[in-house]
Formats: sequence, C-alpha cells, structure tokens
Amino acid sequence: MAKIELINESGLDFIDISSELTRTYHYTTTKQTIDSPAYLNVNAGGGHRILDESGESHYIPKGWERVSWTTTEGKPHFTDKKKSI
Repeated sequence: MAKIELINESGLDFIDISSELTRTYHYTTTKQTIDSPAYLNVNAGGGHRILDESGESHYIPKGWERVSWTTTEGKPHFTDKKKSI
C-alpha cells in the first residue's frame, strides 16, 4: 500500500503500484525512470499518469517501446490490478 495519499479530483481511476521500486519507460534512444511510483492511471490513448512517493506527478505519453519495473522484495511481480482507487 502506498505511503502517500492520492488526492484525485480528476474523476480518473488510479491503481496502487507502490510494490514497484522503479518504473522505466524505454524509447529508441533514451529511457525515463520513475523512482518509487505509487499510483498509475492509463488513459484510453495509452498515456500513463503516475504519482510517485515524493509527491511528484508524471505524465508519460504513449510512444515508448517497452516498460520495465523492479518490484519490492517479497511482493508479486505481476498482479491482476483491476481495483481502482
């Protein structure tokens, strides 16, 4: 469970991804890593909104080649996260 409280007045559905230590978006020539991601929203166009544990909000537009993540020890590497917050 995330340590930071999500204050969401957007009406968008977010899921808790706080079991991830890092989340990295890989592009052809670069990559972007988010440390301690807490919540994720995936919009209909494929863009990702992420709130990290430091309180920084990120928007990652669709266009990456792949996404990778490192999971906290003892937490599942893959889950069925259909429950939104």
